[in-house]
Amino acid sequence: MNQVEINEASTFILEKLTAEPSIGLILGSGLGVLADKIENQVVIPYSEIPHFPVSTVSGHKGQLVAGVLEGKQVIAMQGRFHFYEGYSMKQVTFPVRVMKEIGITSLVVTNAAGGINESFAPGDLMLITDHINNMGTNPLIGPNDEAIGARFPDMSQVYDKAYIKHAEACAKKLAVGIQKGVYVGNTGPAYETPAEIKMLRRWGGDAVGMSTVPEVIVAGHADLRVLGISCISNMAAGILDQPLTHQEVIETTEKVRENFLQFVQEIVRTLPTEKGDMK
Repeated sequence: MNQVEINEASTFILEKLTAEPSIGLILGSGLGVLADKIENQVVIPYSEIPHFPVSTVSGHKGQLVAGVLEGKQVIAMQGRFHFYEGYSMKQVTFPVRVMKEIGITSLVVTNAAGGINESFAPGDLMLITDHINNMGTNPLIGPNDEAIGARFPDMSQVYDKAYIKHAEACAKKLAVGIQKGVYVGNTGPAYETPAEIKMLRRWGGDAVGMSTVPEVIVAGHADLRVLGISCISNMAAGILDQPLTHQEVIETTEKVRENFLQFVQEIVRTLPTEKGDMK
C-alpha cells in the first residue's frame, strides 16, 4: 500500500466526517460492542472505502464507526484484518496508516487472547507491556518512505508507559482487576499446540493471539502513542484439558463485556488529547 492509496482512503473517510478524530480504536473478536457506545455515529462499511480489505471472521462486523465517545472524537475499527485471512501485512496494517493520515495521535488496540501465564483466568483483562513477533514476517519489510516513518524504528517503548500507568489508575478507580504482560503474535489460524505454549512461556509470553503485533509495529513506525488491551478469552493449549474453539472466545468476551466497556470508556474519557473539531 502506497501513499497515494492512503490518501485516497483517508480523503474518502474525511469527506464523511464532521470532526477530526484524535483517538483510534481497533476492536478485536467479540469486543466490537464498544463501538455501539459511540454517539453521533458515522458508520462506513469497509467495502466502501478505497483499498480497504473486508473482515471475514465471525465477531468482526467490518466497518468504521466515527463519532464521540466519552467526550472525545474517536474512530473505531469494528472488526480487524488478519494475516491468516490471506491478506498481506501491508493490507492488515493499512487502516492504521489511514487513521494516522486522518488525524489520530493515539491508538487503543484490543484483542481476545489465550492465556499462557498460568496465574491468569478466562475473563481477565491484560494490559500489554510488550510483544513478541512470532509471525515470521514484518509489515515494514520493503521500501521505506522516510516521510511516513524511520527505516529502523525503535520498538523498545512502543506500548506507551504513561498510557499503561493511566490505564492502571482507571482500573483502580473502577475496581476492575487487571493483569499486565507480554503478548505473543502468531500467524494462526490453527491454535497453538501444548508444546508451542510451553515454548512461548519460556520465551516470556503471557498471552497469545493472531493479531495486534503488525498493527502496533506500524503504529510505532507512524509515531502513534499505543495502549494495548487483551481479553483473556481462554487458557492456551495444554493448561486445561479441553479443546479450544472460537465460540469459547466469543462467549468469554460477552461475559466480561461490562468490565471491558467501563474500563475502555474511562480510559478514553480521561485520556489527554489536543485534537478538536475540523473547520
